Amino acid sequence: MRARVGQRVPVVVQSRGRRRTGARVLWVCAETVVTCGVVVLLLVVHQLWWTNQQARAEALQQVRVLEREWDISPPVPTSPVTGTGSSAGSGAVSGADAGGSSPSGAPSDGATRRPAPDAAPGRSDPAPSDAFAVLRIPRLGLTVPVAQGISKRSVLDKGYVGHYPGTAAPGRTGNFALAGHRNTHGEPFRYINRLAEGDVISVRTRGATYTYRVDQILPRTAPRDVGVVRAVPRSIVKPSYGYDAPGAYLTLTTCTPEFSSAYRLVVWAKLVS
Repeated sequence: MRARVGQRVPVVVQSRGRRRTGARVLWVCAETVVTCGVVVLLLVVHQLWWTNQQARAEALQQVRVLEREWDISPPVPTSPVTGTGSSAGSGAVSGADAGGSSPSGAPSDGATRRPAPDAAPGRSDPAPSDAFAVLRIPRLGLTVPVAQGISKRSVLDKGYVGHYPGTAAPGRTGNFALAGHRNTHGEPFRYINRLAEGDVISVRTRGATYTYRVDQILPRTAPRDVGVVRAVPRSIVKPSYGYDAPGAYLTLTTCTPEFSSAYRLVVWAKLVS
């Protein structure tokens, strides 16, 4: 039957192809979002969990190696070492030679390296990143090796605590200043904010074990507050914190608040034996 003149003939438009294309685009976008989410999750797990497991295992193994060596080889008498040099993320304070690449806020104010503590006569000083002591904080259940320098790659990221170059040797007059990560890579200093006045901290070397008692805590200061690690420590940002007279001090520095390197948390202790 012929269509009448002027009568419109309905046209059917096939839209299945467009619908299928739109569905494919949505599916690809959804897959991309899910994949990115999984990758981010894996990165977070690696950073917050796996790096801690690796670093803690390596650090504890180093403690065992050191103490086994010390138990087998008795200490050699040495002449006193006076480490009174001054120096200043992660958890370090900005401004001193770190003996390698340093974390955000690595210290340096022209400090020179001091002889290693309890170094035997004729024996070379430990190279940067070499562990030479064991730090213990009973209140936190912490046992960690102390190494020369505050390089992220060769010291802090291994789960060690780093000794600021130019600061005193343990047990000596001056300031035995240490830096450590608060989060990731073993996070040895994560809970030092829980320390209180009177808490005991010990440092064992080949030659002796030194006992310090927590005396002051500076909850927050700037990364470049180099005064906190000087021979007579005193904050240059908050001068009400610190000391006026020479003594045998221990300084612990780390980042604050957690998961941030905006500020530094500082704990000071004094030698008691």
